Amino acid sequence: MSVSPVKRQKMESALDQLKHHTTVVADTGDFNAIDEYKPLDATTNPSLILAAAQMPAYQKLVDDAVAYGKKLGGSEEEQIRNASDKLFVLFGAEILKRIPGRVSTEVDARLSFDKEGMIQRARRLIDLYKEVGIGKDRILIKLSSTWEGIQAGRVLEAEYGIHCNMTLLFSFAQAVACAEAGVTLISPFVGRILDWYVANGDKKSFEPSEDPGVKSVTKIYNYYKKFGYKTIVMGASFRNTGQIKALTGCDYLTISPKLLAELSKEHVKLTPTLSVKEAQACDLEKIHLDEKAFRWHHNEDQMAVEKLSDGIRRFAADAVKLDRMLKVDVLSHSSCV
Repeated sequence: MSVSPVKRQKMESALDQLKHHTTVVADTGDFNAIDEYKPLDATTNPSLILAAAQMPAYQKLVDDAVAYGKKLGGSEEEQIRNASDKLFVLFGAEILKRIPGRVSTEVDARLSFDKEGMIQRARRLIDLYKEVGIGKDRILIKLSSTWEGIQAGRVLEAEYGIHCNMTLLFSFAQAVACAEAGVTLISPFVGRILDWYVANGDKKSFEPSEDPGVKSVTKIYNYYKKFGYKTIVMGASFRNTGQIKALTGCDYLTISPKLLAELSKEHVKLTPTLSVKEAQACDLEKIHLDEKAFRWHHNEDQMAVEKLSDGIRRFAADAVKLDRMLKVDVLSHSSCV
């Protein structure tokens, strides 16, 4: 028996309604959260993997990754790097058992200004997935949205058929360059944009529609749809459910377990705020950015400059912490041989 749309609206949570208009992605490395909220895709990053790797439930994955690093041999640094790459892939492989779509796996943020280094590491991660029977069609490789990262994404997509997720995206210039590079997906950071404006301005709270992070993603979405770019827009880094609801209709939204839980308990009516039809009617001008123009336009956005560099430093710091954790395990394994 079919249920009328009105009754269904009354029964459905905000999360269920959101799923009708937007692809919901889980922003976590915790398998339990993925099982509970049943997203299509999942994203990870060094901070999430670091947090998950410290949970007793995932110790076996850490042990397996360390054993893999030891098996390949080489210097201590090489063993740790190989163990780290393997750990990211082991988490990704477990997540893929729980979702029908793709998982995003991040290239080390310490390579953010090394185009060739990012390409090499991305190909290595894809090879590691292949070793466990997972094809590249189910993986998104995450790269920092520096000029070098965007150009690495261009090469990976065009020459190797590797799908890329451009992360740490804060400026319109970054979004334009990513679209021109033909990458699969971008992750503009909503919450971190809001954080900057709250910290650096007089206004400490914003209505969702006036939230600077929401406005940034809305502009990028409208630009992509108006000019027919295929790159997927996935809003990320949310601070509250208001931001998420204000971006209903966006291609994808990646959401933390905490906010997924809040949305699952809300029963307000959601109306799409973003649509292809409205985007195509927007008064936006198409622009082209070569490297010099990109660097200039990005540099003109103080928020984006500061948040990009801060984001790279934070992810790099967590990568270092993860390396230290793996180093202890590598050394302890050595003493047992």
